[in-house]
Amino acid sequence: MNAPIIHGGGITAAAAFYGGKPEDWLDLSTGISPFPAVLPDIPMRAWHRLPDQHLVHEAREAARDYYRSGVSLPLPVPGTQSVIQLLPRLIAAGGRVAVLGPTYGEYERAFVMAGAAVDRLDGIDEVGDHHALVVIVNPNNPDGRIYQPEVLLDLARGLAARGGLLVVDEAFGDTVPEASVVGHVADHANLIVFRSFGKFFGLAGLRLGFVIAARELVDRFESLLGPWAVSGPALSIAASLLRTDTEPLRRAIDQRSEAMREVLSKGGLRIRGGTALFSLVEDEAADALQAHLCVHHILVRKFDYAPSWLRFGVTPDTTGDLRLADALMSFNR
Repeated sequence: MNAPIIHGGGITAAAAFYGGKPEDWLDLSTGISPFPAVLPDIPMRAWHRLPDQHLVHEAREAARDYYRSGVSLPLPVPGTQSVIQLLPRLIAAGGRVAVLGPTYGEYERAFVMAGAAVDRLDGIDEVGDHHALVVIVNPNNPDGRIYQPEVLLDLARGLAARGGLLVVDEAFGDTVPEASVVGHVADHANLIVFRSFGKFFGLAGLRLGFVIAARELVDRFESLLGPWAVSGPALSIAASLLRTDTEPLRRAIDQRSEAMREVLSKGGLRIRGGTALFSLVEDEAADALQAHLCVHHILVRKFDYAPSWLRFGVTPDTTGDLRLADALMSFNR
């Protein structure tokens, strides 16, 4: 578990092995929207000065309104990966952690590297009194499993009774706002919610996310991150885009997701789950199929812990659909 985890992306390495220019590949290995939001004008002072508090506050207010967090002001962070690394600091030495999986592997890795004991659980009913912190990705990556808010809040209440924390990662939650627990953070002092900015807005390179929690926990994260954790340009972009009408973007992603599922089904693949930004398929020939797609300069995500799984991000347009469909049709089983 100390070894680096293989994630999506890696076009440069794939192109070096299979040939072609990286920019000519069709990258379906991530769950990032293929529609990068149009960047707003960024004031020169955002580049020239260290991030001023008024800029931080503008981004936090915009995030509060967008995520509907009520009185809780979300904390901008340099990507949620940065705060995953800090989670072991929130529990006492010897505390036991539960991670509902299979899911994003960096949670378990962060705790294991910090010396914490981690239990991989299949469901909420396996959470025990001995767990000091529980991590649930909702919707889950990579299978799209969703727990309804009332189920998560019941768990939060149970953990609170014994001093435990609940971390809910809603990185893929923008397209299913009804599943979010953000609006309940003010009523649950032990609830921590992570939100990703880059996935939905197609700006993963910005490295921006938000932590939504009770004031005491937010202050703890802010202290651990140190000053100027998020760049001025990132804060400026967030303050602007979070106040735009995102419904057209949401509709575009939904349309692309529907088109992707149709391509996969017609290609003879069984869809096991997913979200609006990716589909998970299960196939006994997954390893050979992934290599076949690479020959056609299409990259999808495979999993070392589930050799029969492949995750497909959504294509940007019908040209991408046709390219994938042709590659799937030429695969000999």
